[in-house]
Amino acid sequence: QVQLVESGGGLAPTGDSLRLSCAPSGGTFSAGAMAWFRQAPGKDREFVAAWRRSGGNTAHADSVKGRFTISVDNAKNTAYLQMNSLKPEDTAVYYCAAKIQRPILSALSLASQYDYWGQGTQVTVSS
Repeated sequence: QVQLVESGGGLAPTGDSLRLSCAPSGGTFSAGAMAWFRQAPGKDREFVAAWRRSGGNTAHADSVKGRFTISVDNAKNTAYLQMNSLKPEDTAVYYCAAKIQRPILSALSLASQYDYWGQGTQVTVSS
């Protein structure tokens, strides 16, 4: 059974940077897409960024555009989220997700499209 394992979360001051990683364990697969979502206390899970294998397309939520960047090491099926210029409102549990089939571009931000999820890693940004 494939599982996704996130790492790299923690506590950071406003303006600082963190890099999250997401790697599969317990098996191998070739993901058609990988993504990051986040959930702050009392809020719904929201889309952060996604990558699609076909064409190497990426998408980022408006709230993180220009500050966060998703990338994927194809050989390792490992996804990264480079987070720069962190803000207190970025505080949340960050989840990695993977989809086996290639999604259409407009579906990259839909959590329901993804087959596998990680347990989440906490990111806390202090003001």
